[in-house]
Amino acid sequence: MSNAKLKLATRPLVLAALIANSSLAVGQQTMPETQPPSSLEELIPQSALDNPEDWATDDGASVPEDEVTDPIAPEAFQPLEPEGGFDISQALEDSDLPEPEQLAEDPDRPSFAEIDAPTLVDLPDLTEVEVSDQLTLAFPADPDIFPEQSEFIERFRALSAIETLDSGETTVPQLAARARSDEELLGDVLRNYGYYDGEVIRQLAGGRRGFADEGGQEAGEQDDPTPTVRFDVLPGDQYRFGALDLGELQSLPGDEQAPLLDAFGISSGDPLYADEIVDGEGALRLALGENGYPFAEVGEPRLLIDHTRQEGDLTLGVQPGGKFAFGEVISDDPNFLSGRHLSRIARFDPGDRYQTSLQADLRRAILATGLVSSVVITPREVTAPENGEPGRVALDVGIERAPLRTISGALGYGTEDGFKVEAAWEHRNLFPPEGALRLRGIVGTREQLASVTFRRNNFRGRDQVLTVDAFASDIETEAVDARTVALRGAFERVSNLLFQKPLSWQIGAEVLYSDERTRTGNRDVFSPRQEYLIGSIFGSATIDASDDLLDPTEGFRVTGFAAPEVSRSLGQEAYYLRARVDGSFYKSVGSTVIAGRVAAASILGADAFEIAPSRRLYSGGGGSVRGYGFQAIGPRNEFGEALGGGSLVEGAIEARIQTGLLDGAVEVVPFVDAGTISRRARPDFEVFRVGAGIGARYKTSFGPIRVDVGVPVNPGEFDAPVVVYVSLGQAF
Repeated sequence: MSNAKLKLATRPLVLAALIANSSLAVGQQTMPETQPPSSLEELIPQSALDNPEDWATDDGASVPEDEVTDPIAPEAFQPLEPEGGFDISQALEDSDLPEPEQLAEDPDRPSFAEIDAPTLVDLPDLTEVEVSDQLTLAFPADPDIFPEQSEFIERFRALSAIETLDSGETTVPQLAARARSDEELLGDVLRNYGYYDGEVIRQLAGGRRGFADEGGQEAGEQDDPTPTVRFDVLPGDQYRFGALDLGELQSLPGDEQAPLLDAFGISSGDPLYADEIVDGEGALRLALGENGYPFAEVGEPRLLIDHTRQEGDLTLGVQPGGKFAFGEVISDDPNFLSGRHLSRIARFDPGDRYQTSLQADLRRAILATGLVSSVVITPREVTAPENGEPGRVALDVGIERAPLRTISGALGYGTEDGFKVEAAWEHRNLFPPEGALRLRGIVGTREQLASVTFRRNNFRGRDQVLTVDAFASDIETEAVDARTVALRGAFERVSNLLFQKPLSWQIGAEVLYSDERTRTGNRDVFSPRQEYLIGSIFGSATIDASDDLLDPTEGFRVTGFAAPEVSRSLGQEAYYLRARVDGSFYKSVGSTVIAGRVAAASILGADAFEIAPSRRLYSGGGGSVRGYGFQAIGPRNEFGEALGGGSLVEGAIEARIQTGLLDGAVEVVPFVDAGTISRRARPDFEVFRVGAGIGARYKTSFGPIRVDVGVPVNPGEFDAPVVVYVSLGQAF
């Protein structure tokens, strides 16, 4: 150490010695000969004040002699003790210190005894949940402390700012900024579940931090430079709903009030979930409309949090506005769609309790006619409620007409149909209300047709259809070549996407004249034609317990069909009954749907050769047994003619497997089909065919588009090696 440093270090010792030499030693009974300095400044030499820097570096030679203090002998530092030793207790007793006066109490300030000591809360044990490689949440290990943890994590994950970061490009500042945002988010989500005293502790770790050493390497640099964030979520006590003020709703009679309160679903003492307020408000609005209150008004909810009670008082201004029943339906365009016709479409009668859902259903049904482009339905008070009886509301229906005429056309080719050109013209309300006329024509390789169809929708009731169809056709199929003129009428109750019905039915009659023959695989060989005059009445019924009309995943369907017929040909008459039963079932197994189908049909009362070829039973095709052509399955004669039969049995099973492609819109469907045709009314299974293959479904808003590729497992002589089918909807 340098001399300068040594001198600087010794200066305080000199000062201390001076002070000690000038003071009264402990226990000394005599006073010093000279008067001690009165202040510390008097001990500092004048030369140190004149030039501090030179004085600090000087070895002491330059100090004036009159300012040099004699060295102090070491024995001067020894304390002097009185004879017999120093008694500190006696010294304290001899001291005469006055006792302090007691302070007067201040009424505005509490005493120390009245101040409670702070309560120290033990933090619960925590368990970590890794949300991502950069984000970890820690929750109380006891699930009873925070039972909403799973929902909490899922909601936070969807909203987290950190979750949107790309971990490969994350920097500490980026993560820190988003961590602050997520900390606020966690607090908001805690309050959403009623934890208003919850606490969130944020911890940022990792990344490149520390100081660079002389070699440039950062000290304390971690092996993993990726920064991470941990949030300790301490929910605290859960608040509950306190007082509920639902406005005028609470003044309704008990029997009217009960279903509305049940729909609202919130009671005092329930956990204070913010979602419950939103859901309860929406459910209450719906319940008011469903229970006869078309003019009800619901205000915005207000929540007052009381931290002392740990409760939230909810106010929701409800004005029911009186109870009503349905009255008349009034159309603003009665010559187009009359109010009487709209009342038939409605699924309610005058006097029924008003329900918002039935009003909405009427609007959808009017749009489904295809005759209007827009519909507005407004309830209007006709009679006010009185003496406990509901009032009456009329429904004013405002409609805007849509274009009514349609011209359509199609051009296509199919392996079974060949080339085909189709055109149609339609007026959908030529005979109001909803009386449509349709003209249709087809020109193709294997089919020519001209038809005129009259159709009245919603005939005398909702979804009831009356159809009269007259047509002339010349059709060649795999089995039949028929030239036919027919008149057909039917009255049916249909199931549709708007209203899928558990029971639908159809009854009708037809008369036809047909000149036809069977066809062979050899284009140069023709059987003779034969004329038939046929009359028939028919009916069918469908029981539908499936969950979807076009793409079912659960349930079953059963359809029965019967048609007694009389046929006259070559001067002879034949009486017989055509009957058929189809059944299908659907079962979901995870994301896969297992679907199956069975069908059985028979012609009773006549041999197959007495029946016109076009009325016999055939099998094969996209809606029958895939892997075979249309009507390609069945007995044949020596010329290869498909003879048809008097009985049919078919079965199919397929797995509709979700792929996840295009957001789950694509399915892969392996399938196995089988079928048999027998000449007699009872099946003998002599001709039994099996087909297998795989298909794909692309789901759209109007149903799945189907593409199936099938191959015959045990093909016959005239069967193709591969058959492709394209259509709309599932195979069954």
